[in-house]
Amino acid sequence: MSFSTRQRRSMPSNSSQPSKPESYTKADKPGRSSSNGREESGNDRGLAWFTALFALGMVRYMSATTNIIHDCDEVFNYWEPLHYLLYKSGFQTWEYSSRFALRSYLYIIFHEVVGQPASWLFAYEKVRVFYAVRIFLGLLSVISDATLVIAVSRKYGKYLAFYTLAMLCLASGCFFASTIYFVTAVAVAAVGVILGWPFSILAFLPVTLFSLSKQFKPAFLSGAVTSIALLALFILVDYYYYQRWTSSVFNLLVHYVLGGGESHFYGTEGPLFYLRNGFNNFNFCFIFALLFLSILPIVWRKYAPDLLIVVSPLYIWLAFMSLQSHKEERFLYPVYPLVCLAASAVIESFPDLVRDKYSPYDKSTIVVIAKVLRPGALCLILCASHARTFSLINGYAAPFEVYKILDHYDDAGTGSVLCVGSEWHRFPSSFFVPDFVGEVRWINDGFQGLLPFPFNATLGGTSAAPPYLNNKNKASHEQYLEDLQACSFLVELQLDRPYHYRGNDLSTWEAVAALPYLDRELSPAKYRSFFIPYLWEQKNVFGTYKLLKRIVKTEMIEITS
Repeated sequence: MSFSTRQRRSMPSNSSQPSKPESYTKADKPGRSSSNGREESGNDRGLAWFTALFALGMVRYMSATTNIIHDCDEVFNYWEPLHYLLYKSGFQTWEYSSRFALRSYLYIIFHEVVGQPASWLFAYEKVRVFYAVRIFLGLLSVISDATLVIAVSRKYGKYLAFYTLAMLCLASGCFFASTIYFVTAVAVAAVGVILGWPFSILAFLPVTLFSLSKQFKPAFLSGAVTSIALLALFILVDYYYYQRWTSSVFNLLVHYVLGGGESHFYGTEGPLFYLRNGFNNFNFCFIFALLFLSILPIVWRKYAPDLLIVVSPLYIWLAFMSLQSHKEERFLYPVYPLVCLAASAVIESFPDLVRDKYSPYDKSTIVVIAKVLRPGALCLILCASHARTFSLINGYAAPFEVYKILDHYDDAGTGSVLCVGSEWHRFPSSFFVPDFVGEVRWINDGFQGLLPFPFNATLGGTSAAPPYLNNKNKASHEQYLEDLQACSFLVELQLDRPYHYRGNDLSTWEAVAALPYLDRELSPAKYRSFFIPYLWEQKNVFGTYKLLKRIVKTEMIEITS
């Protein structure tokens, strides 16, 4: 009798009697009966790939076609170099000067793989090439976010996965960040370290350390081989474009970290900057994400330490970025998916906050109410997110639409000059400038910082180190067009200010396009940040975004018989 018992214990466990796992997860719970009395298995409880891909695909396509430009760095550090590789024209920033070489072309040519075929297909429609690349960015987001959702579903169950999917789809921050052309938008992957933003290592450092603690040799070797291979490719690409041996990752670290950093030249913000922006882009979802650590005992018991390790980069990243003097909203993009996951874990744990820990199947009234609050909280978050998305798209989309209209005025002739003054930072990229426009020139409206210059093929194109580009944000006397009579078109934002606007000279300019643009300074924060029906247009103040065409003055000759 005792021998047979010992023999059974020594045999490998079968599927009906699993061995005790290393950590407890929702997958270890007994199967729950469905409505027809059949016990659900792990596969039945999980979300399907099709559901995640379809939902994310629809939303990311809408983002690709309606998203605005949120930061001029996206245009001048990514779209413009790509435009130069495709069409041999575009603007160059000081970071792309071979003297400084802070940016890698590896990330640019990664998108050229899509941009080049699109430029052949849409030979005379550069705007379509722009949106083709954006759709590609959305596709990358769909694949990565769907992978996260399916992994959560298989590990922790369909409820947590469903809440995460809903927030990834409709949270305003994810809606916009998913199709923005930034290294930071994809830096949640380890490749982001090599492709130009090494600070993104903080976004996956805890997971890396956890993997090394479990299987050190395989994890270390695979990571080392991959990093060395990518770094070698990185250096070769930089050599090809800069025509000298350099490493933009090393240059970036030296400039901002080892060299003390000079990012303060581009503006500084207070320590609460990211908390304010987090609420604007995620509303109550961001608050729940911050509360994740407060329910740590429940999380530890319910999801094991694995989920804490995955989510922990959110708090490390927030702390690190908040300590930097120069802050930008895009710096939070790498941890946006973790905001959704942490908030979803808190919402899914509502019943556990009030349930008797010794009675896991407690069905008291307060537990039922807590369960009802879960979809209620989700609906509140999604409604507020839609209000934020609607406000940004409808309030700040004018530059896109105005530049599109420029294509209809090719009667101005080949070699026309498009002039832009204080609105240089809202320039949507050269993809929106038709071929009949010979050049885009900046005109002096009082800005004293350094502006981008066109790539100079005479000096070497991508390998050029123009003397007029510097890393001190000091304006160059060559950056502005002095002869304003050369301007064929003018882009100007007219606000309710006591300023002199060139477009008011009706004898010189005629408005060929005029669209409303939300005046951020004069509009109340609560009304401009979120769309409130009937009050959004009434309470906010709007300026007029104009495309002006020079009036050709001709002498009228009276012909008499």
